[in-house]
Amino acid sequence: MNILSIQSHVAYGHVGNASAVFPLQRLGVEVWPIHTVQFSNHTGYGAWRGQVFDASIIGELVEGIAERGVLERCDGVLSGYMGAADIGDAILAAVARVRAANPNADYCCDPVIGDVGRGIFVRPGIPEFMREKAVPAAEVITPNQFELEYLSGHTIADLSDAIAACNALHRLGPRVVLVTSLHTRETPAGMIDLLASGPEGRFLVRTPKLNVAPNGAGDAIAALFYFHCKRTGSTAEALSAAASSIFGLLAQTEREGSRELLLVAAQDEFVKPSRLFTAAVI
Repeated sequence: MNILSIQSHVAYGHVGNASAVFPLQRLGVEVWPIHTVQFSNHTGYGAWRGQVFDASIIGELVEGIAERGVLERCDGVLSGYMGAADIGDAILAAVARVRAANPNADYCCDPVIGDVGRGIFVRPGIPEFMREKAVPAAEVITPNQFELEYLSGHTIADLSDAIAACNALHRLGPRVVLVTSLHTRETPAGMIDLLASGPEGRFLVRTPKLNVAPNGAGDAIAALFYFHCKRTGSTAEALSAAASSIFGLLAQTEREGSRELLLVAAQDEFVKPSRLFTAAVI
């Protein structure tokens, strides 16, 4: 399997491609990463060095891959944080280029907009771009609860609200929706839910809520879920596998008190999770 991953990148720590690429490689995927930024570390530290690349670099690098005669072997495109609308347009142009070379290729968009408690944290224009262009272009999307509410226009208090919101997003185009970090009135204290909605139905995984929230976890689970969707063709199996792996990764990160995801130390969790969570039909 070959996946083109277009995201930010950091030299130290794990967010964007620095979070998504290694888990996919550990699972046997050939990843073709294109970096939209190159920073020393993620911006959560409050200080960093590096630069944001011009959007034109995306098309230039995709053209270079096409010149190698391998673009038809690309099985899909994965994207995450988009620093500006022109970067988003360049990513969608890359998706179109890949689909022209391989009509069976698909697109997974992690529609990074904001989060519960923080609100919108991306630049003006990005939320609208996600709702109007990126989400309709994708087969798979992986919003968190805040992003699900924004994109669907639904307020989520219980699971039925979340399912209605997923249905609204299906009508925009995506056939599979993964909702991460979902908490409704039905979620027990000390637990967190993940909801996946696909052609086969709606599925829920409930895991203990760990006392850790490192940057990059959303990038990792988007990559894992997308891979398992493609590997199995099953929304339920993809949810179970991705949720189990990310729980193992976060559990080790919590045990060692690390501010950064311990992708390398916990790498066996991607292949054989130490605790398996089965997806329940809802």
